[in-house]
Amino acid sequence: MNPVSVVIIARNEKRNIERCLRSVSWADEIIVMDSQSHDGTADLARQHGAGVYDYVWSGYGAAKRAAVEKASHDWILSIDADEEITPPLRQEIQAVLSGHAGHNGYYLPRRTLFLGRWIRHCGWYPDHVLRLFRKSRGNFDDAVVHERVVIDGAAGYLKNDMLHYSYPTLEEYFRKFDWYTTLGAREAARRGLRAGWLDIAGKPPLSFVSHYLIRQGFRDGLEGFLVSALSALAVMVKYAKVREIQRTGEVLEKEYVETTGSR
Repeated sequence: MNPVSVVIIARNEKRNIERCLRSVSWADEIIVMDSQSHDGTADLARQHGAGVYDYVWSGYGAAKRAAVEKASHDWILSIDADEEITPPLRQEIQAVLSGHAGHNGYYLPRRTLFLGRWIRHCGWYPDHVLRLFRKSRGNFDDAVVHERVVIDGAAGYLKNDMLHYSYPTLEEYFRKFDWYTTLGAREAARRGLRAGWLDIAGKPPLSFVSHYLIRQGFRDGLEGFLVSALSALAVMVKYAKVREIQRTGEVLEKEYVETTGSR
């Protein structure tokens, strides 16, 4: 099998990272870029054999690029601290790396846990993310948020799910909600986007209809309704923050969140 390096970015992920590390213990190398954790994340990662590097935060894309640069092997598997590689997905990845890989990168389907329920609709599943790729043929872009891997050529698709333990509680959801709507507003404002009545009042209902009806969020029960409603709220809040930037003439600044390695 071609050797593979797993890369993870983390900050204060003690509650998640052990599950993540166990799921990739079969890899040839594990790299953790730790952004000033103070909960024992780095020590726990070292106990699981990971190479841990200190990193001063400058955005998701930059952090993941820094992790890739530390990797010794050409094949890279990027996984967030609150994600898990299931045994069937591990076997599929190993099969790809054991044969003649037909692509320079592969998308993994991702299934997200929301308030105790695995969401299978709402546009959340399958949430294909390009996480397995050749270092010599691609890398993450440098986006502050919503970073993505860019590779030479077309990518393949794997079939088995990666699990995403992103929102165990509403408290956790709203902590991330505030952070990501701020980042989204900053990026939008820097691109010159302006927000008016149509954006703040009109786009949220359209978002709800898209998630709940068109993408069949109703099939996920009450949790599907909540995902759809909260997604609509996020649209409204993001554009309201863009409006605030327009009003003040300043980009919103915000304290760095406790967790950066997971979404």
